[in-house]
Amino acid sequence: MIYLRLKQKIRVRPGAHLTIGDIAQLIGEDEICRKLETTIIHRIRKEDKNLVVIDVMKVIRAIQRTNSLEVQIIGPTQTIIEVQISKKKLAPVYFVFIWLLLFIGAALAIMNFHEDVSMREVHQQIYKIVTGIDNPKPLLLQIPYSFGLGIGMILFFNHLFKKRFNEEPSPLEVEMFNYQQDLDRYVIVHENEDNGKNE
Repeated sequence: MIYLRLKQKIRVRPGAHLTIGDIAQLIGEDEICRKLETTIIHRIRKEDKNLVVIDVMKVIRAIQRTNSLEVQIIGPTQTIIEVQISKKKLAPVYFVFIWLLLFIGAALAIMNFHEDVSMREVHQQIYKIVTGIDNPKPLLLQIPYSFGLGIGMILFFNHLFKKRFNEEPSPLEVEMFNYQQDLDRYVIVHENEDNGKNE
């Protein structure tokens, strides 16, 4: 008997020859495992595009072609192969354009929010309550508030450029992880439906 655990996801180059050892961990008799790990399970072709799903049944068939072994499956039953196709680098002009677009969009969103909740009037009221003076531009509150808004966003996203403040993932990273999980599940289900039609 050998125990087999497929990897959740791997990245490969175009034209790669995938072996069982690339997509799975095997536990069993050392000599048999070494032989099985070098068995080619799939060759990446142009028709594969950028995503391939390898099902555990394909791996078991490949194992049983060479050995009559009992295979015990542990963990996921599919491996997603992501083919890393070289992409063109983003031109500096596009980078600056996208950065400006996002910057202006974020600034407008913050300003519209403050206008909706009447933030200026709130600051004026707080200033009047604390000092007793009616000031139409309470900069003593507005300037620290503006800095606090920026610092709060940096702390919330747990990043300042490439520096992290702690090991805890940011809310954005958690959302990206959840999105990637949903995407992987969709790819697996969609691939299985296509395989069912082809069979």
